[in-house]
Amino acid sequence: MNPIRNIIVSLFCLVSILLFGTVSYHNIEHWSYIDALYMTVITLSTVGFREVHQLSEAGQIFTIIIIVFGTGVVAYAAGSVIQLIVQGQFRQILGRKKLLQKISNLENHYIICGYGRIGNFICHEFQAKPVPFVVVENNPELCEKLLEDGIFFIHGDATDDDTLIKAGITRANGLITAVTSDTANVYITLTARGLNPDLFILARSGEKSTEKKLIRAGASKVVSPYTIGANRMAQAILRPSVMDFIEIATAHQNLELQIEEICIHSSSNLVNQTLMSSDIRKELDIIIVAIKKLDTEKMLFNPSSQSLMEDGDTLITLGDPIAIKNLEKRARGVVK
Repeated sequence: MNPIRNIIVSLFCLVSILLFGTVSYHNIEHWSYIDALYMTVITLSTVGFREVHQLSEAGQIFTIIIIVFGTGVVAYAAGSVIQLIVQGQFRQILGRKKLLQKISNLENHYIICGYGRIGNFICHEFQAKPVPFVVVENNPELCEKLLEDGIFFIHGDATDDDTLIKAGITRANGLITAVTSDTANVYITLTARGLNPDLFILARSGEKSTEKKLIRAGASKVVSPYTIGANRMAQAILRPSVMDFIEIATAHQNLELQIEEICIHSSSNLVNQTLMSSDIRKELDIIIVAIKKLDTEKMLFNPSSQSLMEDGDTLITLGDPIAIKNLEKRARGVVK
């Protein structure tokens, strides 16, 4: 049982015995309530004080009952408090409160449901970016690991409304459901879509037949790790050089080449400029692979030098990581 629950239960029993003893002494010995309460307290505490008044035979029998049962409850309550202190539970509780407070302040973050092999990998990728996120996990052992790794998490069932609300689903940018059960992924998607109709939901699918169910449940996009894994293995044989290039360009630890997507904000001086007039290639030596238009969601591959960049467009870039960071600052309007 949870140590906090132990204390609550033992305190409830202790208060119940105090009330029971007070009322019983009042009825048996006809004492005032304050005398009856005092007698109950000194009996339970075993301090050895004399009785408030001379006890009758019925009062003596009742006192024996109080000592036998009451002192056991007091010992149990004291043991629960000692356990809480010795095991550092107070520190853990305070830490959890601080963690929940930090999570409640998150905005435009992502919620990752499940900290298994796939969820773990997603977390590491988000940390490398970095991207703000919180994990929802029901396994106590994995929650301990999350705590050790310093990752924001909520211990609970991701299919439960209250759990997702604690994770800040109404303020989140998106949700990734990556648990191993397809059924659970469908339920999580349904719950998340009901709580936030505009949320981007990325769902994991184990079986081909589940993909349509996840889309009907409200998933924005469905990914099958097995299909992707099989495809990459096949391409590693059929197009090894292409796969080597993709792995180099998408690896965060790579210091020479990186592929990235950059969103253009309204405050950026890139707005309403062409690729040529912006001097992106000349100044930063970055290749613009594609431009995703905000208004039409159309992807313009290999754009010409006269392609116009607008507010909200997304640039798919390829180049040196430092140069890409400089372009990100310029796209956000930080650097003119």
